[in-house]
Amino acid sequence: MPSCSLEQAVDAVLARIEGPIRLGLPLGLGKPNRFVNALYQRVKTLPERSLFIYTALSLGKPQAGSELEQRFMGPFLRRVYGDYVELDYLSDLRCGELPANVRIEEFYLQPGSQLSNPLAQQNYVSLNYSQVARDLNRKGINVIAQLVAGDAQRPGHLSLSCNPDITLDLLPLLRRRREQGEPILCIAQVHADLPYMAGAAEIGRNDFDLVLDGPDRSRLFSTPNMPVSLQDHAIGLHASSLVRDGGTLQIGIGSMADALAGALIARHTDNARYRALLATLQAPDKWGELIQREGGIEAFDRGLYGCSEMFLLGLLALIDAGVVRRAVYPDMALQRLADGGGLDAEGRLHSDLGGLPQRLDSTTLGWLQEHGLLSAVLSLEGEQVRLPDGQRVSADLGDPASVAAISPYRGQARGGVWVHGGFFLGPQAFYQRLRALQDDQRTRIGMTAISYINRLYGDEPLKRRQRRDARFINSCFCVTLLGASAADQLEDGRVLSGVGGQYDFVAQAQELEGARAILMLRSWRESGGEVQSNIVWQYAHATIPRHLRDLVVTEYGIADLRGKPDAEVIEALLKIADSRFQDSLIAAAQQAGKLADDFVLAPEYRQNTPWRLLALQGEFPQLFAEYPLGCDFTDEEQQLLRALRWLKSKLKLSEILELGMATLFDLPDPALYAEHLQRMGLAQPDGLREQLYQKLLLAGLKATASS
Repeated sequence: MPSCSLEQAVDAVLARIEGPIRLGLPLGLGKPNRFVNALYQRVKTLPERSLFIYTALSLGKPQAGSELEQRFMGPFLRRVYGDYVELDYLSDLRCGELPANVRIEEFYLQPGSQLSNPLAQQNYVSLNYSQVARDLNRKGINVIAQLVAGDAQRPGHLSLSCNPDITLDLLPLLRRRREQGEPILCIAQVHADLPYMAGAAEIGRNDFDLVLDGPDRSRLFSTPNMPVSLQDHAIGLHASSLVRDGGTLQIGIGSMADALAGALIARHTDNARYRALLATLQAPDKWGELIQREGGIEAFDRGLYGCSEMFLLGLLALIDAGVVRRAVYPDMALQRLADGGGLDAEGRLHSDLGGLPQRLDSTTLGWLQEHGLLSAVLSLEGEQVRLPDGQRVSADLGDPASVAAISPYRGQARGGVWVHGGFFLGPQAFYQRLRALQDDQRTRIGMTAISYINRLYGDEPLKRRQRRDARFINSCFCVTLLGASAADQLEDGRVLSGVGGQYDFVAQAQELEGARAILMLRSWRESGGEVQSNIVWQYAHATIPRHLRDLVVTEYGIADLRGKPDAEVIEALLKIADSRFQDSLIAAAQQAGKLADDFVLAPEYRQNTPWRLLALQGEFPQLFAEYPLGCDFTDEEQQLLRALRWLKSKLKLSEILELGMATLFDLPDPALYAEHLQRMGLAQPDGLREQLYQKLLLAGLKATASS
C-alpha cells in the first residue's frame, strides 16, 4: 500500500471524489488531525467544493471561563498538551468562522463545550452509538480517515488501536458500495505513540487506500484526571456494592466513574476498611437486603469481565488490581467450558483435565488443539494418544496415568479477553501504561466494534453467556421523581454532550438475565452560590424514559425503581434526595396526586446532608483520595484548582466586586501561599484588578485548605 504526503492525500481526495466530500472521522482520539486540517484548509480555498464532516467528540484543549482560570491553565496546558495539533475546523466553529461550504455534524459533543454555539447545536445529530455506522452509510460517506498504530513485527497490518468502534462496523458497508462502483477512499495515519491493539482491532494494511507518511509524533490528546469530590466518592461507594462477583461491568466517563473504580479497588484490596466505611455510610442497614440480592461487599474471588464502549483508565486500574480478570472467549463451547469451571484463572485446563469428555476422540482433540488447550504435538492413534517421545497412553481420561501423561501438554486457551472496549481516551499515563503492557497482557484487552459491545444482536447466545450478572453503570445530571433521567440535554434543547451508548446499555439491562442498569447522580449542585436539587418533580427532557427506570444511586444511598408503582418510586427517590429539598419534593408529588396526603418519610432518611458525609471523610481518609487514579497536577496546582472550583461554585459575576470587598478582611498572609501566587502571576499584583484577584484567590485557598 503506497504511502503519501498530506498534500498528496488531499489531492487524491479532490481528484477521486466528485461532488461533496463526505468525510467520516472517529470519535475522540482517533482523528488524524494533520490530514483533517490540510483537507479543511484546501477546501476553504475552493468554494465550489463542499465538505461534510461526520464525527463525534471533536477534542479541543480546555477553555478558560475567567481570567483567573486563564492564569491557572496556561502553564498547565503547555506542559500537558505540548505540541498537540488542534483541529482547525473546531477553532473556526468555536469562533463562528466556519465557511459556508463546510458543515460539521456530530453525534456527541465534548461535554459542555458547545452550549452557546448555535451552529454546533443546530448540526448536532441525536443518535444511539449503535446506530451511527448505519446512518453514516445512509448519508453517503465517501472518505474515512483514521489515526492508527503500526508494529514493525506486523508489516502487513495496522491496528485501529483507540477507535475500532465505528470503523469496524462501517468498513463492510463501504466495501459493498465500492463493489457497486462508488468512489470511496480510506486513509490512515500511523501515530508513533498509539499502542498496538491486536485482535479485532487489527486489520490489513490493504484495507486502506492511502497511508500517510509518518509516523506522526506529535502529542496525543489527553484528558487529565479531575478531582473526585466527597460527593462523588460516596456515590461510587454505594454503586460498588451493587456489583456482583463473577459478573460483568460497564462504566461511563467522569469523576463519578473514577470514584466507582476506586471503590471497587478498595473493596478488593482493602476489604475490611471498605466494609467498615460502607456500614457507617449506609447505617442504619438501609440497603443490606438489596445489596445481598443484587451485589456484594466481599473481595472479588472470581473477578469481573469488562464490557464497556469506552475503555478508560479506571478499567485498566481494575485490571492491575486484579478485579477485572474474568476471561470470556469467542467460541461458545470454550465459553461453556470456562463457565463450568473447566479452565483455571490463566485459561488452562486443570491438571486433572476435568470438564472434558471421558474419552478423547479425534474431534475433541482437534478442537482442544485448535483453541490452544492441548499442544499440537499430541496425536490420536486408534484408542491411544501418542506423545512426542513416541510413548502411547490410553485415550480414556478416567485413567489417572493417561491424565498425568497428557497434562504437561496443556496450553492457554486462545482468544481469552478480560475487557471488550470500543474506543479509549485518557491521560498520558494511561497511554504509556498500555504501551508498556506485555503483548500477552495487551491481547486481554479486546478493542472491537461498537455493535459487539452495545448490542445483543449478532452472536446473541454467546453474548448472553459472557455478560452474566451485568452491571451497566453510567451517570446523569437529573432524575425526576417518576424515574426519568437526563444526561445529554438541557430543558431548552441545548445539548451538553450526547446520548452515546447510555440508552443502549439501559436497554441491554432490561433484556439480559440478572442485569441491572445503574445511574449515578449527585443529589444536589451548587452554582453561583445557589444550591439546587438534581432530583426534581419534572424535567422537560429525558435521555432514559421512566418506563426503563432501574437503579439510581446518589451520595445518600440506592433507589431500586424497577417494576415498582409510581408512589413507591417516588418514596425510593425521596430516601436518597438531599434533605434540604425533601419537603418541597413531597409537596409537588402530593399536589399531582402521586403521593398520599398522609405520606411521612421515615426519620432515618431525614439526615441526608453533606455535613454527615464530611465526618466519614475524616474517619476513613484512605478511601477518599482526591485523585484515586493518579494526577497530572502539581501539589500547588491541586490546591489552586480546589480554590478556583470553590470560587466558581460560590460566585456570580455580578458579585465578584462585593466579595472582593469582603475578602479585604480575615485573609491569610500572602507569604503562606507565595508559590501559589507566583504560579498565578499574582505575587506582586499590579493595579486594583490584580489586587482583587489576589484576594479572591487567597479567600479560595483559605476556604479549601483543609480539603
